[in-house]
Amino acid sequence: MTQQAINTIRTLTMDAVQAAKSGHPGAPMALAPLVYTIWNRMMRFDPQDPIWPNRDRFVLSNGHASMLVWSILHLTGVQAVNADYENVGKPSVTLDEIRRFRQLDSKTPGHPEYHWVSGVETTTGPLGQGVATSVGMAIAQKWLANRYNKPGFEIFDYDIYAICGDGCMMEGVASEAASLAGHLGLDNLCWIYDNNHITIEGNTKLAFTEDVATRFLAYGWNVLRVGDANDIERIEHALTTFRQTKGRPTFIVLDSHIGYGAPHRQDSADAHGEPLGEEEVRLTKRAYGWPEDAKFLVPDGVYDHFKAGIGKRGGEARGKWNDLFAKYRSQNPALATEIDQMQKRELPAGWDRNLPSFPADPKGVSGRDASGKVLNVLAQNIPWFLGGSADLGPSNRTTLTYEGAGHFEAGSYGGKNLHYGVREHSMAAIVNGMVLSKLRAYGATFFIFSDYARPAIRLSALMELPTLLVFSHDAMGDGEDGPTHQPVEHLASLRAIPGLVTLRPGDANEVVEAYRYILQLRHKPALIVVSRQPLPTLDRSKYAPAAGVSRGAYILADSPGANPQIILIASGSEVSLAVQAHEQLVSEGTRSRVVSMPSWDIFESQPREYRDSVLPPSVTARIAIEQASTFGWERYVGSIGRVIGMKTFGASAPLKELQKKFGFEPAQVCALAKELLGAKQ
Repeated sequence: MTQQAINTIRTLTMDAVQAAKSGHPGAPMALAPLVYTIWNRMMRFDPQDPIWPNRDRFVLSNGHASMLVWSILHLTGVQAVNADYENVGKPSVTLDEIRRFRQLDSKTPGHPEYHWVSGVETTTGPLGQGVATSVGMAIAQKWLANRYNKPGFEIFDYDIYAICGDGCMMEGVASEAASLAGHLGLDNLCWIYDNNHITIEGNTKLAFTEDVATRFLAYGWNVLRVGDANDIERIEHALTTFRQTKGRPTFIVLDSHIGYGAPHRQDSADAHGEPLGEEEVRLTKRAYGWPEDAKFLVPDGVYDHFKAGIGKRGGEARGKWNDLFAKYRSQNPALATEIDQMQKRELPAGWDRNLPSFPADPKGVSGRDASGKVLNVLAQNIPWFLGGSADLGPSNRTTLTYEGAGHFEAGSYGGKNLHYGVREHSMAAIVNGMVLSKLRAYGATFFIFSDYARPAIRLSALMELPTLLVFSHDAMGDGEDGPTHQPVEHLASLRAIPGLVTLRPGDANEVVEAYRYILQLRHKPALIVVSRQPLPTLDRSKYAPAAGVSRGAYILADSPGANPQIILIASGSEVSLAVQAHEQLVSEGTRSRVVSMPSWDIFESQPREYRDSVLPPSVTARIAIEQASTFGWERYVGSIGRVIGMKTFGASAPLKELQKKFGFEPAQVCALAKELLGAKQ
């Protein structure tokens, strides 16, 4: 029956890929014994409750092998859960959905997608992302155990299993994450490397001949090897060794044959990314001792076999945990409430109490300093709010400095300050993993290095995760460092990601309101972009309250009668510049309006009536001001308006010289405003 179950995974894969006329059959055919062993013999996972907090996590980093996931979710009877965290009483993946593999709106897309299908722990596809995210999951478990486990109450003691292939091993993000995982001694983490020597172009000897096992030994991992991917006893022994290993993560090299059993495709690149073909499918089924013409066959007894394995074991484990948690709740009610709130992405009462309010000050406060003050308040008010920087904590001002904040380090997992090292890409993926584990986590670096983190940021948007990235040095404020450190195209690039909230606040109080907005997000990632240099703190008794940030854009300053001739629109460090130009224009008799626009994304979600009240269609004389690419601003200034922005890279010079060179001065804004108004007349 064990072999029947394994071959069911293989044949469902072959049939689904063949029916879809696209897909990747080879890896699932090779790895079916591994996935069977993890799920039916090792994992603490209850198919009846796939969001049970203490479940083991399974990550398929080589996500093109998604039929492994769809097959095992179906065969184990994993139940669907809705957005309100309720079991809806039907399977997550039906056999009909497998028949509809890769079809529109099916529950079996080409790569695993989080929140679309219950039982999928993270979206994978871009190679290396899954294993990097798994490090965040492992960090989260260590932190949760440190805070919530008490003597006699092991509330969080789950493990993370991640499968990866040669592609993951070549991607830099995996190397970054593996290095950090080894440094932190994450012994709850196991990566299984599908060592089949095949990539799309052919044998890996074309481009990849390193000794991967030795590399992971150097990272500080426990390295094991299983020489035959069909030997489930040896696989189980290796996985048991992982669970017994303390003080370091485990890396298992699994030697496999891609397209196992296919007489003409095994061990070939042809088995990787295309259907086997009807005749090869029949011949492979014959090799398995399978009915050659049967399609999507699940033999009698296979469902019961999984029910007696993971179904029974997982149900018992969850039942014991529920009993334990009930006793825990009676003895630790406050901590139990925290766990409840975390699981539903809620915030504790009073989470925004004591947020700072900054008095008017023409010299002002830098965005990064204001951000640091807010982060330190939030981390004290929200127990599960934590994070750190890619080796730039002192520059980003993201270090939590209050008494007791502590540092998350190997063997000491209770601190709230994480140190990702100079690893921006894996940092963003690790933040995803922590948030998937229901923590509210943040990462930070200079805005210019958001390029290195962007692929993982994109996945957070795709997964609808409330992640937070803090980017300082938002424009040319570090002038002497030159164009390599001056972001130009980055705002436009990140604004282009669907579902991502990008906020660039204009003064210290806008920073506070930006965080107030971000922390209330439950299904959207956000990033905040703050200045290195001090920005004037605006007098809110004279200008509009900073609470307008929650609407994406708001009228900050207006002429008497609110009937403007010209509108100045700005974000971030250019808001105070717009205000200075506005005051000069008003003093000269020009009816000017200033609109602070920290977030295009939020503004676009507002009702049309509100947007038209801020930017009246009748007022076509408009100037947008931003130390970034002008790309996209035409939507707000129209064909008549103008943009003062960057059409080249920056330069190495003091900030004031750069502002003069590129036109970011009040006099130049006023001159352009008069030119526009003169042209209209």
